[in-house]
Amino acid sequence: MNEPLVQTQVIPYLRELVKGGHEMTLLTFEPGEVDEAAVRASLAADGIEWNWLRYHKRPSVPATLYDVANAVRFIRKLMRKQPFDILHARSHVPMMMAALARKVSSHNPKLLFDIRGFMPEEYVDAGVWDETGAIYKNFKRAENWLMKEADGFVVLTEAAREVLFPESSESGADIQGRPVEVIPCCVDFERRFSGDLAERRSMRRKELGVEDRFVFAHVGALGGLYLTEEMADLLHRSKLENEKTFALFLTQSDPGLIVPLLRERGFGASDFLVKKVPAAAVEDYLFASDVGLSFVKATFATKSRSPTKIPEYLAAGIPVIANSGVGDVDLQIKEYGLGVVVSLGDHTRIADRDLGSYAPIELQQRARQLFDLRSIGGERYQQLYARVIK
Repeated sequence: MNEPLVQTQVIPYLRELVKGGHEMTLLTFEPGEVDEAAVRASLAADGIEWNWLRYHKRPSVPATLYDVANAVRFIRKLMRKQPFDILHARSHVPMMMAALARKVSSHNPKLLFDIRGFMPEEYVDAGVWDETGAIYKNFKRAENWLMKEADGFVVLTEAAREVLFPESSESGADIQGRPVEVIPCCVDFERRFSGDLAERRSMRRKELGVEDRFVFAHVGALGGLYLTEEMADLLHRSKLENEKTFALFLTQSDPGLIVPLLRERGFGASDFLVKKVPAAAVEDYLFASDVGLSFVKATFATKSRSPTKIPEYLAAGIPVIANSGVGDVDLQIKEYGLGVVVSLGDHTRIADRDLGSYAPIELQQRARQLFDLRSIGGERYQQLYARVIK
């Protein structure tokens, strides 16, 4: 519950589904302390019932298998009290829990496989698993079984849909007639990015003390598939050409992954800020920024990615600099005029480009067309639920 993505990419969608008349029960796994009474009361106010189990991390495979078994037992217990119509599983391991729970239950709920990414390939790309190893091969076998068990699918990008369900482009269904929906990571404009953009920008820049700076923002993780060194190189180029360059990193990751890189490239203490902030505060910093960075290693696995940070940047009225080859990012930026797409290593002249020519209001309007929680995310989930149940 304390993860930023749960606050921005889980609960807002559940609120929309509740508005559509669905009764929603959320199960999370908690690695540490959680204010149970406060969380339960907050979600209950939105019409969401909440349950949680303890998360176990190490040793990796046994811990995951234990959590899966524990979840199956718990879901089966819940279904004795209330026979659910849908078990909605966000990503592979929860889908395993849902599929096994259905197998051992007397009820027969539909299974919605919400594919948040090509998980096995992502673990290989990140160097966690060996593509020739037993863990990867067994997980791919399990993935094939989960794909057969599902009654409907969500993918985050058109690129992922083309890989997994090429036949679904016109029909919206796979070859067996099971519904497939593309739902990118969306933004709740009303709750988070409302108000006068110019006014909020002026106020936040003053609070942050960057009125005369050109602020590059990065939101999210560092290291692994996130190209931290390449971002530092781009910022270095910008600083060489504009001494007013300021680097802002809002991350849950270790600051040691970026701070030494900035210092090596001539950034003094007054030239950057690396900070961990709650999800609800991210927009305050983005309103103070001039451009947002999204650099992710382009691989087969990242075709499935819809970077959450990009709609957040646009919702704050700032353009995006992103590398090519990730999800639908290239197409969206080029077709809708949302910023600049770069090829890795081609950072030489990025600071020369006129990043100040984008009108904040226009960027926000285009973001609504692509990433609005209500008209895109909520509406598509409502339609998908209806089709899965039918």
